Amino acid sequence: MNIIEYPDRELLAMDVADKLASDLENRLVQGDSASFAVPGGTTPGPIFDVLSSIRRLDWSRVTVMLTDERWVPEDHARSNTALVRARLLTDAAQMARFLPFYGEGAIGKTVPRLGEDVSPVLPISVLLLGMGDDMHTASLFPGAPGVHAALAPDAPVLNIVEPEDQPEQRVTLAAHVLNGALSKHLVIFGAAKREALERAQKLPPEQAPIRAVMQDLTVHWAE
Repeated sequence: MNIIEYPDRELLAMDVADKLASDLENRLVQGDSASFAVPGGTTPGPIFDVLSSIRRLDWSRVTVMLTDERWVPEDHARSNTALVRARLLTDAAQMARFLPFYGEGAIGKTVPRLGEDVSPVLPISVLLLGMGDDMHTASLFPGAPGVHAALAPDAPVLNIVEPEDQPEQRVTLAAHVLNGALSKHLVIFGAAKREALERAQKLPPEQAPIRAVMQDLTVHWAE
């Protein structure tokens, strides 16, 4: 794990966007396409704003997916897909292909089908993650029903997790899928999350799920 510190969040957003674009470009040099997994939440928005306008990248050869999604329709206020469409899949990046993690029908029947759409673009070329103060990443919440299965080395690509303090069921990429990304980046802000990340290094993934993806992870931090 490598930690890069930035003097402020604006510089972080610009630098991380450039690094993500460069990583995707490198993958496109080596192959016909690249896959890019991104988080929801408030942290990545400024990064998406910069990244979406980078025209040197052939977005038509990039498949974008979320690391996790709330089981709500795209027009719901808490939809991660809505954020990605509004902040990332615009400008030059509107040419990218998008794989949703929500569909009509019962979640137990729909998620395996959505996972079949993800498998052909694995391993993830470039991964961007966030992390909570509780050391969760994607929707791998410590102790949540379903997270133990999602942390297993033989977990399906997509998993259902039901955080007890959250209003919706979640769909998340398995830990081994996240950890298998060819390029991995984590963005965190503030002293509390920096301290949480340091604690996670001494804990098992069941208590600190971010621990499951730390191998070769680049961490971008600003106060």
